Amino acid sequence: MSLKSHTPPKTDLFRFRKLAGDHIQKGQFADAERACAAMQSADPEAPDPWVFRARIAQRCNDFTAAADHAQQALSLSPHRLDVRVVAAESCIYTGQIAKALTALIAIEGEAETDLNILRQVCALYTQLGRHEAAYRCAHRVREGDPESLNHLYLLASAAIAVGKIDEAETLLDAIVKAAPEEGDIYYNRAGLRKQTPANNHIDQIRERLRFTGPDDHRHTPLCYALGKELEDLGEQSEAFKSFAAGAAARKARLRYQVREEVKAADHIIKTFDKNWWDNTPDGDDSAHPIFVMGLPRSGTTLVDRIISAHSAVSSLGEVNDFAYGVVRAGFPAKDKFDLIARTARADMQTLGSQYWGALGGYGEAGSYLIDKTPANYLYLGLIAKALPHARIVHVRRHPLASGYAMFKTLFRMGYPFSYDLEDIGHYYLAYHRLMVHWRGLFADRICEVSYEDLVDDQEAVSRDIIAHCGLQWETACLDFHRNAAPTATASATQVRQPIYRSARNLWRDHDEALQPLRKILEAGGVSCA
Repeated sequence: MSLKSHTPPKTDLFRFRKLAGDHIQKGQFADAERACAAMQSADPEAPDPWVFRARIAQRCNDFTAAADHAQQALSLSPHRLDVRVVAAESCIYTGQIAKALTALIAIEGEAETDLNILRQVCALYTQLGRHEAAYRCAHRVREGDPESLNHLYLLASAAIAVGKIDEAETLLDAIVKAAPEEGDIYYNRAGLRKQTPANNHIDQIRERLRFTGPDDHRHTPLCYALGKELEDLGEQSEAFKSFAAGAAARKARLRYQVREEVKAADHIIKTFDKNWWDNTPDGDDSAHPIFVMGLPRSGTTLVDRIISAHSAVSSLGEVNDFAYGVVRAGFPAKDKFDLIARTARADMQTLGSQYWGALGGYGEAGSYLIDKTPANYLYLGLIAKALPHARIVHVRRHPLASGYAMFKTLFRMGYPFSYDLEDIGHYYLAYHRLMVHWRGLFADRICEVSYEDLVDDQEAVSRDIIAHCGLQWETACLDFHRNAAPTATASATQVRQPIYRSARNLWRDHDEALQPLRKILEAGGVSCA
């Protein structure tokens, strides 16, 4: 029997595509590759197997191979928009930001009424912090199918990022009216403004909670929405109970062990020691980025807005370019511990220059560019070595205020430690040890900013920050809330207001409830006075 007789017919291509997609979603990459081989056998000229191979490689952190596979798909079908989207995405992971943006702009222009392509382009614009472009795409998607609740939600999210809060609230109200069972909408809406006794949704949220239990995925966002609105109305005890119920339900659905992140932090300290610091050559001395970092909800967005209000500065928001560079430098790492070891041996000049090249690709006008990715403190040794002229601003908050702020926030992605007070405590101690370690190596490079000091004396602390960044003082930095730049963080609405002190000591209303966190912190040597 000839080999040709075993070749699947082209009609099987759809079936193999579905198989490959299902296997990738489940992390079954060997099975996905077999489906790709079958696809290629069914139609050797089809780009689809290479598209799926690009996705497999990306999931396996082989960003270079992902880009190669995407280019192979593009060579087979240069005009197919879905293939071009995959190729554009691969450029993001390899630091080719300018190329990615150029491709996305072209695809957006040619997509016409292809709503699936426009949704994908919108997502990639959002990933790149191009929120105005994402809002533009979301508007087109909504116009193409105005009855779709998913499209209303897409536009509402984009509207929040660009500061169109009233529009976002109108859209979210419409979704609640059409689909009252959707829990996420209530949480998104609750955060748009401070609720008042005359204008809130507390009764509506409580009514919806009657139809959900802790095992229902809608229960968690409803609990967080209720907690936020109760807190706005000053009902602190009931608010905490609601946050705690939502956090417990969320944690029950996660397979997460904080001890693994604690081990990783301690391994970073052990690996990037004084010997490494003294004997590792510096990297790219031409780059001048500004890094703003700290735990989530510690005030990093506020500091970012203050600095980016300066005429010489542009903020890129929370981008992943340094993390992607670390992954590329450490490939092929078996796990996070192997990645740490491999990146300690990486070439700092390459790491720094590739990162700065990626930032330049965003096309921002400012001479100084801010990377406001909170978790960059994990890579701070690499940042300081690879970019010896980088300005580093670390924002910290009272440990119990910081812990409570994280506990009462429902993060869509990341920070799985934030749903348990004891996990927060152990994570905080690991973070604290890591920052003590970095300061021991290069304290002169780090501007330490206390959130509480900034709130109490905005001008003095802001002047110190601007001076550390090597900039001349501008009074616009005091009017940061007038900064029109988009932002998609959990603080998107707060940073469009002047500094206020009402949230400074909210945690003190929950001193008894926060005892599990306090005990762990104080046992680890962190003062909570």
